[in-house]
Amino acid sequence: MAFRQDGDRFGGEPRQMHKATCAECQKECEVPFKPSGDRPVYCKECFSKRRNEGR
Repeated sequence: MAFRQDGDRFGGEPRQMHKATCAECQKECEVPFKPSGDRPVYCKECFSKRRNEGR
């Protein structure tokens, strides 16, 4: 299924979001996938920070 840059599907449906807890700051956040529990999940801010650090 194709997605536009803003995350909506071309059919106009919003992307389904799932609640999660950030592995770094422990804040509750929403992610566009269902966390499986075997990998850490990061909020938008922590994910960006980790990506910019080159990890």
